[in-house]
Amino acid sequence: MKRILLIFLVLFWSCTKMEIEPTPQPVQKIFSVSESRVTDGQSIHFDLPVDGVYTLTLIDKESGNVVGRERFTGKTGENIKRIYTNSLQSQYLYLLLQDVTLKEIGKTTIITK
Repeated sequence: MKRILLIFLVLFWSCTKMEIEPTPQPVQKIFSVSESRVTDGQSIHFDLPVDGVYTLTLIDKESGNVVGRERFTGKTGENIKRIYTNSLQSQYLYLLLQDVTLKEIGKTTIITK
C-alpha cells in the first residue's frame, strides 16, 4: 500500500506544469536599419541624445512631398511612438527625425502595407 501511495505521489509531482516565463524579443531601433516594413499602429523605437522637442516627418519617397509630421517632446534614451499608415497613399516613405534646430538625428526608409 505504501508503494502504491509513493508511486502516485511521484507521478503527481512529475505531472505538475512548470511555469516558464517568456523571454522578451529584442527590439530593433527604427533608425538603426536602412529600410523597415511597418504596419498600421506599429510601435517604433528610437534613441534620442538629449531631452527636447523633436519632429518626426513622413516624406513620400517618389514625389518628395511631406505626408505627415508630428512634433513631440522626447526624453534622453529610448523613445517609443506609434506610426499609423492606413490613410497614406504611398508605400515607400522616408521617416526623418529632426531636433528643434532642424538638425537630422535619423533617417530611414519605411515600406507600408
